[in-house]
Amino acid sequence: MFPSIPALAAAVLSQPFKRSQLGLFHGKMKQYGNNVPFSKKKTRRTWLPNVQSKRLVSEALGETLKVKLTTRALKTIKKYGGLDQYLLQTKTDLLGWEGMRLRILVRE
Repeated sequence: MFPSIPALAAAVLSQPFKRSQLGLFHGKMKQYGNNVPFSKKKTRRTWLPNVQSKRLVSEALGETLKVKLTTRALKTIKKYGGLDQYLLQTKTDLLGWEGMRLRILVRE
């Protein structure tokens, strides 16, 4: 009954930011840019997404799940009216590995 890794790999596109596969990041990735001081000497820097650990209730599974998610995903979950509706209505490229695993569990 548990989804296999090849089935998930076929459903989810490869993403360069591997940490985003471990939670519900809703398509948020690492961003790149430059620090530009007064001297105009640019140095490369990165911005990470705002990741929070939350406990969310799933009515379909009948339990509380502890997931890592971005604030963007949390806002979208509230918009859809719950975790189950979010997992079923969101596109696969925005969910990632963990989202697809939870979607399969909710569908069953």
